[in-house]
Amino acid sequence: MGEVMQPGGRFMLAKLGLQANRPHSQYEYFVCDIVRIDCLESIDAQKLTGLAVYKDGKEGVLPFPVENNTFPYEPSARSFHNGRLVQRLRQRASSLPNVHMEEGTVKSLIEEKGVIKGVIYKNTAACQETTAFAPLTVVCDGCYSNLRRSLVDSIEEVHTYMVGYIARNSQLYDPKSLHLILSRPMVCIMYQISSDEVRCIAEIPADSVPSIANGEMSTFLKESMAPQIPIQLREIFIKGINDGASMKVVPTKSMSATLSEKKGVIVLGDAFNMRHPLIASGMMVVLSDVLILRHLLKPLENLANVTQVSQVIKNFNDIRKPMSATVNTLGEAFSQVLVASKDEAKEAMRQGCYDYLCSEGFRTSGLMALLGGMNPRPLSLVLHIFGITFTSIGHLLSPFPTPLRIWHSLRLFVSTMKMLGHHIKVEGARQMIYPESTPMYHRRYMAATALQLNDDVSY
Repeated sequence: MGEVMQPGGRFMLAKLGLQANRPHSQYEYFVCDIVRIDCLESIDAQKLTGLAVYKDGKEGVLPFPVENNTFPYEPSARSFHNGRLVQRLRQRASSLPNVHMEEGTVKSLIEEKGVIKGVIYKNTAACQETTAFAPLTVVCDGCYSNLRRSLVDSIEEVHTYMVGYIARNSQLYDPKSLHLILSRPMVCIMYQISSDEVRCIAEIPADSVPSIANGEMSTFLKESMAPQIPIQLREIFIKGINDGASMKVVPTKSMSATLSEKKGVIVLGDAFNMRHPLIASGMMVVLSDVLILRHLLKPLENLANVTQVSQVIKNFNDIRKPMSATVNTLGEAFSQVLVASKDEAKEAMRQGCYDYLCSEGFRTSGLMALLGGMNPRPLSLVLHIFGITFTSIGHLLSPFPTPLRIWHSLRLFVSTMKMLGHHIKVEGARQMIYPESTPMYHRRYMAATALQLNDDVSY
């Protein structure tokens, strides 16, 4: 739904000049120039300082790490109505003297000999089709993109569905946490979306989605899911249903990033790359991509040089990997691990993940830094995934190993290796394991970015 922006996303927003400077207290410098419009202000955005996780009557509170010497920004997320943020971004863009904003519906891309020249669109004001031409067209029409099919052969996978609704005139007992309930068969999520509204979400298997129209969904949520919600959250969860809140069902999709072979175009956002929405990282990734592209395109004198622009786009795809590969892999891991199962090995992995998250110390702070985009390093994520795996194996082998427990442990380890192997293949082994091995052109970019942040800070 695009309703949660992680700390890393807010940092990117500030770097783009779209949010006021709020550096971490230990850094005395400004992240960006003067901000004319703070896009997260005046939209009733709610501050989130961490995650609260619930399982089998137990609760763990996981704050974003405050003492993180590599992250030069306030370590908190924000939740809000997505449409309000979009309107603020449009206001900021249209306030610039060299920007002309026009609203319409794009019908198709204009292509000549493998080069995208512009778009055919229907103007909202005039209600008539017209054309717009540009040396570079940016396609970012979301997860239901109609334009992606004409540019790339990416295959989107639908894993599950999520049903969401808003409980109005409500406030959570802990409004500064995103509440994650490890219910059965899948997770539930609750968070404060405005000062008096709470977003409630339940994940549902793709093969058994109840109907909203005939009331099956409301019955399912009240009878199957509500009893699993912690007592301090249950009243609000049920209130939204009883109040007849409008429900919406959306698919959870994933799709690896594939560059278009056509020139004069670049695809961004969910039209380009998707991961499970459980980790709420979509906006953070696209803002990171925009920031990278801005730096790479800025030195070019002429965007009409399609060969030069195409090379920039290829370089961009490598440079984005630390952030995108980290959250893509994390989303895939969480979506698999947190599903309840009768399989002993899978259930041990689920328990091991909960115990690892709630163990405090470097385990909790490390995973929360990855989740918040505060430490976008794929190798660090790989180490934590192995940590969760070995914690889970410890549960399986306790109190003493038996042939069956050893067998389940081997299955669990193989499952982890398959998941990691798939992502290393998709994202690229070099980019995931050793991103510093990128060509000198990339190193110069990363050095320039670090210099803009602070002489002593590398992010």
